[in-house]
Amino acid sequence: MALVELRGVSKSFRKGDETITPLDDIDLDIDAGDFVSLMGPSGTGKSTLLNLVSGIDRPDSGTITVDGTEVTKLSRSKLADWRAANLGYIFQTHNLIPVLTAYENVELPTLLLKLSSTQRRQRVELALEAVGLSDRADHYPRQLSGGQEQRVGIARAIVAHPKVVVADEPTGSLDTETSEQVQVLLQRLNKELDITLLMVTHDSDAASIASRQLMLDRGKFLERGGDKESGSLGEREVGAGSGEDSVAIKKFG
Repeated sequence: MALVELRGVSKSFRKGDETITPLDDIDLDIDAGDFVSLMGPSGTGKSTLLNLVSGIDRPDSGTITVDGTEVTKLSRSKLADWRAANLGYIFQTHNLIPVLTAYENVELPTLLLKLSSTQRRQRVELALEAVGLSDRADHYPRQLSGGQEQRVGIARAIVAHPKVVVADEPTGSLDTETSEQVQVLLQRLNKELDITLLMVTHDSDAASIASRQLMLDRGKFLERGGDKESGSLGEREVGAGSGEDSVAIKKFG
């Protein structure tokens, strides 16, 4: 059984007199430890899919199951509890609270869990160490670079040890060099901690670091495959079916 299962999922929106259906009866399996990137033109439903998987929004039809829990059947209160324990979200614009330090921003998700103060402190410190920001724990967002802010956002997403981390354009607002650093970090977190990642991106270079690369087109998935270096990429429709840094990441796991 896949960690994440989507079956017959559809989602439509009204725009004036027009009905837009970005997701139309889709099936998708994501196994534990997968790193899946999702590309596609604007408005094709990529962010909608993330919001459905994370329980922020609900589909019009179909089911979404994560680690055996059918998310689409959870009540609003149970959904909030489930999300706090099982889902990490990385935003394009960081979404850090400016009046809180890096440490306090990362700590926020743990306040919703049944952890002692010692357990919370240990998780936050290890998460910051995993993203290389132990020395910035007491800094406020305004004192951090864009790349450092995004790394705080990544630490916040993984601090609760979620089953799945979803990332919405995590490198979209970063310069090329910083974007590459964040890509390397995400890839290491996936490989060294076996974190399951679902990432939306418009950047083909960022998409290429994932173990699975999907395209969303007209409400359906196409899976990219082939030899990245030669530039030979095939597509088929799919459905069901550094040394110190490494040490820090392994310590977090």
